[in-house]
Formats: sequence, structure tokens, C-alpha cells
Amino acid sequence: MTLGSPLTGNATRALLLGSGELGKELAISLQRYGVEVIAVDRYPNAPAHQVAHRSYVIDMTDPVAVKKLIALEHPHFIIPEIEAIATAALADIEAEGQCTVVPNARAIQLTMNREGIRTLVAKQLNIPTSNYAFAQSFEELQAAVDSGIGYPCFIKPTMSSSGKGQSMVKSPDQLKSAWDYAKSSGRVDTGKVIVEAKIDFDFEITLLTVRALDEKGVAQTYFCAPIGHRQENGDYRESWQPQAMSPASLLLSQDIAFKVTHEIGGLGLFGVELFIKGDDVWFSEVSPRPHDTGMVTMITQKQSEFDLHARAILGLPVNTDLQRAGASAVILGGINAKGVVFKGLAQALVVPDSEVRLFGKPEAFVNRRMGVALASADSVDEARHKATKVASLVVVKPAI
Repeated sequence: MTLGSPLTGNATRALLLGSGELGKELAISLQRYGVEVIAVDRYPNAPAHQVAHRSYVIDMTDPVAVKKLIALEHPHFIIPEIEAIATAALADIEAEGQCTVVPNARAIQLTMNREGIRTLVAKQLNIPTSNYAFAQSFEELQAAVDSGIGYPCFIKPTMSSSGKGQSMVKSPDQLKSAWDYAKSSGRVDTGKVIVEAKIDFDFEITLLTVRALDEKGVAQTYFCAPIGHRQENGDYRESWQPQAMSPASLLLSQDIAFKVTHEIGGLGLFGVELFIKGDDVWFSEVSPRPHDTGMVTMITQKQSEFDLHARAILGLPVNTDLQRAGASAVILGGINAKGVVFKGLAQALVVPDSEVRLFGKPEAFVNRRMGVALASADSVDEARHKATKVASLVVVKPAI
């Protein structure tokens, strides 16, 4: 592929739909290859807005607004970062041959809605998943749980991320509140929720899977070392790489990830989430873009997940090798305030082989990710200890 020069008539332009912390790092990776980046989000001064060549604030679920902006900017690539997007508009744009939707419009439609991807994986590809059902009413939800899914179970919106709208239900008296929460807290109300039976697993992983062109221009699949992670209320708090697992479960995980991403197609990085118990593996979810748990790759790999996504999109060779064990730990807002300040950064970075990324979000919430601590070490346990220590030393305070 021939790449142009930014802010000139021959620029190669990438439009990011979603400009959070993942979009910010991706924008930086793209800009290293001279790509002109246009960052879009629903609120002003989002993290990627602060580093992009241009930025816009629109309702990304509005197909008219999305098409109008794309007609204005004429991007070569449209790169979604979040679920709340007018996917039908992207399908129209792709069909007209205007630009490349990453990885493709079908992939965005499938993965932005849990119903699409779960049906594809479980029914078409026959890959093991948790027992599940979709419900359009509370009565349907109750019937699904009573007829076989049982307790405990998980109730989720069909379109959400980062644990938004997700509940673990342990008894019948919690079911109605979980239904209400799922209906009100998803990115978009699709009219349905998904209920999933709890799997008795040892741990869960994110297997970053890259579809990129080889030296002959043929799409190949590459895998990063598995990433383990810890969640609270469905939202990631820590991740580490590599996650120890049996050779058999790793091979099966890679086989599942290959089948899913091969069926989806296109080029780019995918975050495939899997449950592991012994040598057994179940599919959980897939994101056709960098994954929040994958931020650990900024300290463990020569090419981070953002570099891999950028290179794959641009048709460049990739290297998924792990350089050293590492871990990440989230820095939460802890308060509800605008224009916050961060204290303790100097003390945190005294920890050997550590890094901190502050996302630059204009407003803090108690459980909002405001940054991430990164650390590398000779072992995962040591890296986790260092990363959590670094995160604990960075404190978010209201501006005086």
C-alpha cells in the first residue's frame, strides 16, 4: 500500500468512531506511519480528540450524522472503537465502495450486538459457549432462567461494553432489578437482553488475534501470548501476560479464535475472550478492535495491540512476539469531578520497569478508568504486584 502525507492532498485518512483511551493509542500508532487521523466521539475533548489532526462530536448512532461526516472527510478507513454506532450506515458506505470499514461492515454488525455473534459462533460454527437465551420481555427472561439456565446467571444488554448493564443474578428476587438495569444501561436498547448460565471455569483469557497480510499479500492469522485478567462487576481491573495454561487448552483457544476471526474476515486485531477449565475452552465474546485488557501489551510486546491493529489495517507486516512478562492495573477516578488533578505520579514511577498512561479524560467518575499502570518483570506475579502498587500510588483529586 502507498501511504500519503498528512494534511496534504494525498493524505491517507483514518476516521475513528469512538475516541477513548484505546482510540488515543491507536491514533498515535497510525500517526507514526503518517496517517491523517480524524477522531469522533459523543463528547468533546475525548482522549483521542487531543492527539488527532481533527476531531468531531456527533451522535454516532445517528446514520444521517455518520454519513454526513464521512461525506465531508472522505476517509480511506473507518475504524470503530465502540458499540454504539449506526452499523447500517457503515454497511451502506461499504457497499458504495467509498472506503474500508475495519475489519468490515458485517463484522461490526455481528460483534456490536451479542445476538449476532453468539448465534454465529454457537449455531453456525458449533463452538462451545455457555448456555444462553435472548429475552424481549421480563416474562421471557424468567421463563428462560426457569427452564434450564438456572442460577447463578448473568444478565447483559445485547449491545454494551466494559460491564455496562451487566449483573450476576444469584436468586429469583434479583432477576427483575437485573432486567431493569440491562434495559437501561446498555449502549443502545435493542429491545433484548441476553441471559447466560454461569460456567465453572478456572480463569478467562483475552487471546489477541491478528489478521494481517504476509509478504505475498495473503491474509494470515497471528496470535499474541494469552492475557489473563481480573474483573469487578464485569469491568476489567487487572490484566497480565502471559497467562499460564496447558498446551492443549492454548491450541484449542487458538483454533477457536482462528475459526471465529476467519469467518468474520477483514484485516486487523481482534480481542477474543475465552473461558478455560483444564483443557476445555468456551467462547465468550469477540471485539474487532484493540481490547482494554490488551493495554498490557504496551509494556510486554515490541508491537503493542495498537501497533498491530494499525499495521494490519495498513497492510504492513506484524510481529506478535512477547518480550517480557508484564501486567496492567487500572487507575480509577474514585470521585465525581471535572478537570481533576493527579498526584503521586513521581512516587509511582520510582517502581522499577513501570509506566503510567493517563488518558486525559475531561471528567472523572468513581468507577471511570482515568489511567492505567504498567509494569514488566521476570514473572507475572512480580509484574502484577508492581502494577497494582503503581496504580495505588496515583491518586485522582478534585482541582483546587
